[in-house]
Amino acid sequence: MEQVVIVGAGPCGLSAALELQNVGIDPLVVEKESIVHSIYSYPTYLQFFSTPELLEIGGIPFSTPNDKPTRAEALHYYRNVALRRNVRIRSYERVTSVVPTESGFRVGSVDRAGREASREARYVVIATGYFDHPNMLGIPGEQLSKVSHFFREAHPYTSTKVAIIGGNNSAVDAAMELVRVGAEVTVVYRGDAISPSVKPWVRPLFESLVNKGRIRMLFGSRVVAIDETHITIDRGGTVETAENDFVLALTGFRPDREFLKSTGIRMEGEREKPYFDPETMETNVPGLYLAGVIAAGAEANEIFIETGRHHGAAIAKHIASRPLRS
Repeated sequence: MEQVVIVGAGPCGLSAALELQNVGIDPLVVEKESIVHSIYSYPTYLQFFSTPELLEIGGIPFSTPNDKPTRAEALHYYRNVALRRNVRIRSYERVTSVVPTESGFRVGSVDRAGREASREARYVVIATGYFDHPNMLGIPGEQLSKVSHFFREAHPYTSTKVAIIGGNNSAVDAAMELVRVGAEVTVVYRGDAISPSVKPWVRPLFESLVNKGRIRMLFGSRVVAIDETHITIDRGGTVETAENDFVLALTGFRPDREFLKSTGIRMEGEREKPYFDPETMETNVPGLYLAGVIAAGAEANEIFIETGRHHGAAIAKHIASRPLRS
């Protein structure tokens, strides 16, 4: 029997693994993609808001000559931390079930070859993040190949007409990168003004591009339909169509609530926030813990790497105080 199985090898899952190692427990981490897949999915040239020390895990220094590290530097850091600390990770294996048993939990999984596995674990930590579950628009044409809920880099969109749906940092950053490669950019946003969460050093640059007409900014608007050559936009009751090659629906992400519910975790409130004790991160299911943004429910912006990385220490302390069974 595994003493602890951690579901998810993002920064917060890795942090939990390191903290458990520090109290003498060697956990198994099961990850459906690669190590820190969420960071791998970020835009290629992304630079973090945070300073490197706020992204550190396990007390291991994050060295970089930059004030704020890049995506590439973060991938290098977390990858090397996992390798040097010999964290046991089963990559490309998706956990399909976590079922309580008399001695702990039975964790079911399937790898990319379709092979199923079942493991017994005394404790389970769910650290699955939320980046794989975009908020869908629910409009005609959303399933077309021209539509993406992720933005990696601008180059493929050179000399094309691109509509960006959303108005937060990801949308603003994408719009500015697209303009640099010669794309014709329209930003469609439900809000009446630029979001206050937009980075203060970016906001004036974005506003300048809008004021100069290099970015078409549509406030109080929403895309209501997409086809291969056009989009349909509702601008406060006035409907118009516009020529379009690609749509970036940067409308945010959500946790996998159905998976959480299947484990027996209680979901609370209209936003379905999973129940947990903030002192220990243990849920209403004894021995089942949450780490990272998955604990935020629908409000993913409540928890970041900077805060979620500390969940592992609370979990390790609580598990170490309890009897471990072989």
